[in-house]
Amino acid sequence: MKNTVCQIIGTKKNSDTKKAIRYCKERSIPFHFVDLHERFLSVGELQNIFSAVAPIDMIDTDSTVYKKRGYAFMEFDPMEELIEYPFLLKIPVIRRASKILVGADSKELDRFFGKD
Repeated sequence: MKNTVCQIIGTKKNSDTKKAIRYCKERSIPFHFVDLHERFLSVGELQNIFSAVAPIDMIDTDSTVYKKRGYAFMEFDPMEELIEYPFLLKIPVIRRASKILVGADSKELDRFFGKD
């Protein structure tokens, strides 16, 4: 899996996304960056991610959208809300082969890319 291109989904200004990109560049890991400000994920792409990670675990409870819409005080279908409001998505989402990682903690990145 060394030469498998990974996909980093996030935004250019997000610090965790920047960490993931820097991690890949420093280790010569080929990647493709998807900026959510330029292109949202399709329903199929989200469902692919949800097959590995529960939709509720993909909700960023610290996001502005989450707080403004009052999700903490309501019942909702996480999958439907992530499709309608893509900026609820925790970023970065890193996909490589059939593995998916949410976040950019250096220890998690090491485990994800097999460097532990």
